[in-house]
Amino acid sequence: MNTDTDLLWYPSRSTAESSNIAGFMRWLSKARGLSFSDYTELWRWSTTDLIAFWSAVWEFYGLDAVSSYDDVLPDPSMPGASWFPGARLNFAEQCFTRATDARPALIEVAEHGVPVETSWEQLRRDVAAVAASLRDMGVGPGDRVAGYLPNTSHAVVALLASAAVGAVWTVCSPDFGTPSVLSRLQQAQPTVLVAADGYSYGGKEFDRRPEIAEIADGLPTVRHLIAVDHLYTSSTTSSWSRRPEVVQHTWSALLGNQVELGFVDVPFDHPLWILWSSGTTGAPKGIVQGHGGIVVELLKALGLGVDLRSDDRYFFHTSTSWMVWNFMVGGLLHGATIVLYDGSATHPDINGVWRVAEQTRATMVGVGAAYLVAAEKANAHPAAEIDLSVLRSILQTGSPLPTSTWCWVYDRVLSDIWLQSICGGTDICSVLAGGSPLLPVRVGRIQCPALGVALAAWDSSGKPLIGEQGEMVVTSPLPSMPLRFLDDPGERRYLASYFDVYPGVWRHGDWVTVNPDLSVAVGGRSDSTLNRMGVRMGSADIYAVIEQLPQIADSLVIGADLPDGRYFMPLFVVLAEGATLDDALRNSIAMSIKRELSPRHVPDAIVPIAAVPRTLTGKKLEVPIKRIIQGARIAEVSAEGAITHPEMLAWFADFATGLPAER
Repeated sequence: MNTDTDLLWYPSRSTAESSNIAGFMRWLSKARGLSFSDYTELWRWSTTDLIAFWSAVWEFYGLDAVSSYDDVLPDPSMPGASWFPGARLNFAEQCFTRATDARPALIEVAEHGVPVETSWEQLRRDVAAVAASLRDMGVGPGDRVAGYLPNTSHAVVALLASAAVGAVWTVCSPDFGTPSVLSRLQQAQPTVLVAADGYSYGGKEFDRRPEIAEIADGLPTVRHLIAVDHLYTSSTTSSWSRRPEVVQHTWSALLGNQVELGFVDVPFDHPLWILWSSGTTGAPKGIVQGHGGIVVELLKALGLGVDLRSDDRYFFHTSTSWMVWNFMVGGLLHGATIVLYDGSATHPDINGVWRVAEQTRATMVGVGAAYLVAAEKANAHPAAEIDLSVLRSILQTGSPLPTSTWCWVYDRVLSDIWLQSICGGTDICSVLAGGSPLLPVRVGRIQCPALGVALAAWDSSGKPLIGEQGEMVVTSPLPSMPLRFLDDPGERRYLASYFDVYPGVWRHGDWVTVNPDLSVAVGGRSDSTLNRMGVRMGSADIYAVIEQLPQIADSLVIGADLPDGRYFMPLFVVLAEGATLDDALRNSIAMSIKRELSPRHVPDAIVPIAAVPRTLTGKKLEVPIKRIIQGARIAEVSAEGAITHPEMLAWFADFATGLPAER
């Protein structure tokens, strides 16, 4: 039961009444004759009368002036629910709906750099130029355009230009290693690759031109390569692809194309982009989401949840490979200014994010939980050094936040700040549970399920739980749920990802507690996905690298949210006969993972073990081992006689008991 001792923030009357959601409730009263006394009543209506709620979102945000539709939701069964059949709209066009001369569209800043503003008119000209160039390259509806780009304006322009011509966009951050990029982009089969020559991080510059050549060579479908001179302004494109049939272009030359911006009118469920899962059980899953679903969902999620407004400056510290980059770009739908930062959160010091916020006058800042935890442990005091007076909300995501860090935010950042802890995912590119400016913020609690999200905690038999931890499920469809996965005959991977436990009900893969007051507490991943700073990664990627090493016979990697707020990702290795896990081998393993995948994939510890326990069908016991390291008893996670090497479970329990308070 909540008490005043855990209360961190309460919305003032003016904050609540001036919020977007309060305006929506007033509109519902006037336009629909619907009255709700509080958020709980509104949420229950939004999840029980889907047709009324989503049609109200459509009208409230003016989409009725864009397109009509035949129906809202003819068949609500999952998977396969079809939204707004007959409607036609374009994501990129909707991003320009609220353009204004009063504020910039983008603010771009690099480490040690001066913020550079891009007006809405300049953004329109750049998108028009790149879109026209894509058309000249033969790109049209359904074709795929891939990016290998850091978080800069180039990525935003390329996304919007691709969407404008009806092409499908996908992107990988250049800190990903070549095999990790190819495992994704080869599935996408792009005809155009947009690649930046490098990126900055932690005060260093990383030249990625050699990697671009490897990537272009590994993508036989690519016919055009657009070279972005991001770091090296005098670089040439001659070495960017070794395939003579690939036509190479420079980004700067494309921008000289002076044309009017036009948009292909596409159906509601026309594919917009491909996001990528972690690839835990094999190749990363290509999650295809549509123009209409993303537009409607991000209008709702950012407008009625996050409370984003046209005069906000919206900054999320992210790479282009994390879905919150797309969630940030969605701020353009609201006419907000988005802040793009290419660099480390902790450069030049632990307050790096707050310094960017100060430079750009950001009003909303999004960060991963790991950054806030690190700042707390470093005894940082941003409020004492940095002017954050215009900041009105902090969004936190990626993993659960420990109790002490919730309090640190209010003690050391701002005492009267709306801290929105949000939980969602790549799967829907949005929020399942998050904030509301109508509700209080309490320690350890996400404020509420998002509007339209029929979220619940279920036990293994499908019984709803209140105040007890269970599997997070969503019992009704959402507009931005995947249209499909790439290369998924019969939707086998899609069904296995979300619907294998509770047929017809979405199982998200998180442990969650839904409290009587609708507040939500997430207990971490219930599956084996690795999740560092919000970026989900696959164990299979790591196995593919290290098990090629002759010294490694077998391996197991897990990622666990620990009770003290740390995210601990150890790698356990079974050594080949005669091998020794000395510093040289540990360094070799770490460097191989960093080179082939990314720095994020490098484990926190490399530990020798005698054997990897498996199910009788050969699957590694990733989830049970994770739960043991989080403190679960052996009997709770594994049935007797169902695994090989059962003696190893006691070893892992001893290992968990011996974990130091800090690693």
